[in-house]
Amino acid sequence: MGRSIAVLSCAAVAMTLVACTPAPSGPGDTAAAGTVLAPITTLAPITTLPPTTSSTSTTTTTIPQRDLTGAVTDTAGTPLPGAVVTAAEATAVTDANGFFTLSQISTGMVEVALPGWLPHQVRWRGARSHLAIELEPRVVRAVRAIPDVAGDPAEFEALLELIEGTTVNALVFDTKDETGMVRYATTVRRARQLGAVNPTYDPAAVLDQADQAGLYTIARVVTFEDQVWSDDPQAKLAGIWVNPADEANWIYPIDLAVEACRLGFDEVQFDYVRFPAGLTAAVAQAAQPLTADQRVEVIGGFLAAAQNALHPLGCAVSAAVFGIVVSSSTDEGIGQRPEELSAVVDALSPMVYPSHYAPGWLGFPDPNEHPAAVTAGALDDAASRVAPGTLIRPWLQAFYWTADQIAAAIAAADERGYGWILWNAAGNYPRQALPTS
Repeated sequence: MGRSIAVLSCAAVAMTLVACTPAPSGPGDTAAAGTVLAPITTLAPITTLPPTTSSTSTTTTTIPQRDLTGAVTDTAGTPLPGAVVTAAEATAVTDANGFFTLSQISTGMVEVALPGWLPHQVRWRGARSHLAIELEPRVVRAVRAIPDVAGDPAEFEALLELIEGTTVNALVFDTKDETGMVRYATTVRRARQLGAVNPTYDPAAVLDQADQAGLYTIARVVTFEDQVWSDDPQAKLAGIWVNPADEANWIYPIDLAVEACRLGFDEVQFDYVRFPAGLTAAVAQAAQPLTADQRVEVIGGFLAAAQNALHPLGCAVSAAVFGIVVSSSTDEGIGQRPEELSAVVDALSPMVYPSHYAPGWLGFPDPNEHPAAVTAGALDDAASRVAPGTLIRPWLQAFYWTADQIAAAIAAADERGYGWILWNAAGNYPRQALPTS
């Protein structure tokens, strides 16, 4: 740059013969004084060149769009309908055969979600036009946190400490219980109209602790047995039961379930989702005569409506049923048959309590003395009757038994890969009965 300045200085002195001593243009750039430069020919006028235009061409890379089909099954190859498959900007739901189609999508991650099953991701690079995706079931091993325990920080912490280091990976919380009271500060209007709000615990607090402990959470809703609601003559069927056949009576428990899902529970389980049994059953049948098929259709219809409300919110739906119905050829008069009900839930929970089985069951004078055999028999009966893709997750007896007997029933469920939930009305669980991790 310095040398250019020096030349321009000389050129400016004269356009003919000149003697010029250029000024040093920088360190070490010198010339002898008086040096005569050679004659310079008169320069032609400088022609102004037109401005140089430069053009920049932009190359756009088009990401190819492709169609993707696939099938979602369990690990045994059973199709899983209702799974949500998402890839970039597109979403599809698997049909009755587990099939899905995503049209004109870019490559990347394909995500599959189905309530009750572990979420799954697979990277699709576009080389294949069809994906076979297997989902693993969510195997739940749970204890019930009764409202008084959930509402007492010290007792709830003790429960968390009890299950730490065991295979327990879930907790069940009552929302509306057998008394008909809702055990937290619900905003559901019908509960408040009935005066059925008795806050005992804070869902946000216990859900936060459960989440920190990595625990799956289930909201238990006692459905059609209700000591408060049954005082309403328009809802009442018989005794302390409201009428399941009146679809107007479906709204309240489903509203509670939706609220539970929005509060952050992972699953809602409907208990007492049936017609009454025992002496009350005769009164109910006299008030509203129904056939077995009609009763089953009513209960199945309710659960289907609940599933339609909860699945879009991401919650799984399960139902507790009498343990005897998985081994019975009838609905036991209560509207529960495993074939129909399992088709409209994600998990079915037969209440396998050997203390409730009559003498002579499976040839045992006292079934309660044979926890493993009675539990195994019920679960094997259930396996042949539930709908494909529906999980079996029994309630197991954790009362009237020693820790070893409870452990024997748990082992029968674990051996079949079903998981379990322990029932103890007082919320007491012997640590020795719980399998360790």
